[in-house]
Amino acid sequence: MHAFDVLGDPVRRRILELLADGEQSSGELTAVIQREFGISQPAVSQHLRVLRDHGFARVRAQGTRRLYAVEPGPLQEVDLWLERFRGFWSQRLDALATELARGRRERRMTNEAKET
Repeated sequence: MHAFDVLGDPVRRRILELLADGEQSSGELTAVIQREFGISQPAVSQHLRVLRDHGFARVRAQGTRRLYAVEPGPLQEVDLWLERFRGFWSQRLDALATELARGRRERRMTNEAKET
């Protein structure tokens, strides 16, 4: 399974978002995912297994609990692949930043003119 196949599923993306905030138990993850997506505990477990099997998450046992965390390696590979496309949006973001700064400057000048 390709990284984008793994990340293409909204449930798996959401699990990774939750794990980006730090290690979480399977029970904590399941509660959030069930509430947000309305899927069963076995379905959540299946998504966790896909993430684990493809290297996006790691699990460790702590007593009877299973704690999951993000494994950064595959995400770094995706980031490297995306690098070649950043130029398409970075130029637009730079232009947006310029326009925002121009608008702030114009508002500041307008406000200063009103005060005098």
